[in-house]
Amino acid sequence: MTKMGNNFFSVSFDLIVVNRTIPYDLYVNSSANESKEKYVRIYPKNETLTLEDLKLFKKKYFQLYVHELQREEYLKSLIHCHTVSDEQKTEIIKDSAIHYLDKLFEPDKEFTTEILSETILGCKTTVESMVDVIKDYDVSKLQSLIASLSFHDFYTYDHSINVSMYCIALYTALKPNAPKEEVIMAGLGGLLHDIGKIKIPTDIINNPDKLTEEEFDVIKKHPDYGFHLLDENSCDCEGVDFDIIKRIVHEHHENFNGTGYPQKLSGIDIHLLARITAIADFFDALTTKRSYHEVLPTEDAIAVMAKSVGRKLDPELFTLFTTSVKQLVLNGKINRELPEDFDPCQPQNVLPFRAPKPSYKIEGFADKEKPVGFGKIKKKVG
Repeated sequence: MTKMGNNFFSVSFDLIVVNRTIPYDLYVNSSANESKEKYVRIYPKNETLTLEDLKLFKKKYFQLYVHELQREEYLKSLIHCHTVSDEQKTEIIKDSAIHYLDKLFEPDKEFTTEILSETILGCKTTVESMVDVIKDYDVSKLQSLIASLSFHDFYTYDHSINVSMYCIALYTALKPNAPKEEVIMAGLGGLLHDIGKIKIPTDIINNPDKLTEEEFDVIKKHPDYGFHLLDENSCDCEGVDFDIIKRIVHEHHENFNGTGYPQKLSGIDIHLLARITAIADFFDALTTKRSYHEVLPTEDAIAVMAKSVGRKLDPELFTLFTTSVKQLVLNGKINRELPEDFDPCQPQNVLPFRAPKPSYKIEGFADKEKPVGFGKIKKKVG
């Protein structure tokens, strides 16, 4: 799906609902002049589009379009396209998420409260659609799905979308009967966790080389930037709990042992969804294929993350996360860890491994020391 101008976006013929009422209008570009676009409606919303209608359109028209104002209706309709794979649906949902995030991160655009509100509402719509598609996915299946998707040239976009999906999977594993609204908030927090980076220079955000100490100090300001951005711009977005989103944005770099930033919170003083985001953040940085570095196999990624349990990561949530990775035998074959200041939100040319320090013992990792209560999931975490 491709953005067209400011008002319309193209849609695939295969991703239009047939034999049921469509909740959006269909348009074609009737202009013969490439420099001018003239969109004409060929089918109205709230009418039943038949397969024969669609076949006729496919013969007659090169491309179909939907008005930008009806993007939400289009996304919601995807769940009814039963002949379309989850990969195709997710690719379109991801493209829409990038469209909304770009409204904030585009350097030439002036930030306004209106743009922020539109972006968050749009992001919420994409997360709602994402939940519909991946609600029954465990981490392993989700990892395979993410690996099949194309990636954008701006690391922050892809990473945030992947983190959102892993947050949905982990929160669903923690609370299988949670209302959809709660699952959406988990996914929305993951999608927006790096929103403060709109105030960080792009050359720093997208730099895969080792950052200087001064550059890293700039990066460390993004949780505060994001919190104040949301706190100082009052948005009216139905169904969005901004107190929760602000805490996820502000606390996703807090470490479980209190050594993180910006507030040095520890344990359950860190919001549950921020702790979930931290795990999703870390896992995606290690396992998602990028042009910057080769990814770790899942087993090795879990082994590396395990060395940060009790320091960076919540032990109970990490145990739950590993049980969501199906058919994984934890043999701990990699004996390396990442430094305390490793930032999974940053692209990396080479992952900065070092020899491990003594840490916790996890089942399957014989060289660790087990914390009290590790591996027991309480009814309520946080």
